[in-house]
Amino acid sequence: MFKIKKGDTVKVITGKDKDKEGKVVLVDRKNNRVVVEGINMVTKHTKPSAANPNGGIVQKEAAIDASNVMYVHKGKATRIGFKFENDKKVRFAKSTGEVID
Repeated sequence: MFKIKKGDTVKVITGKDKDKEGKVVLVDRKNNRVVVEGINMVTKHTKPSAANPNGGIVQKEAAIDASNVMYVHKGKATRIGFKFENDKKVRFAKSTGEVID
């Protein structure tokens, strides 16, 4: 089970974007990577196409390793654990013990 899900707010804990926060746009479970809104921006040179007739230079988010982000719960970064409630596996914030979903 993956601890970070699409739509979660996360904080970057290491790397060039350290201490920045953003929303998870995409989760790649196979490669253990996540794409976070506004984090790890890269410059991509695109050829002209039907969608973008001029082509040119585009800024977009690149994936970062899931181990470099932490879930943000009530404004603070926290680790995530799993427990069973009413025969259902749920995520909970380890700092407060509150169930996330």
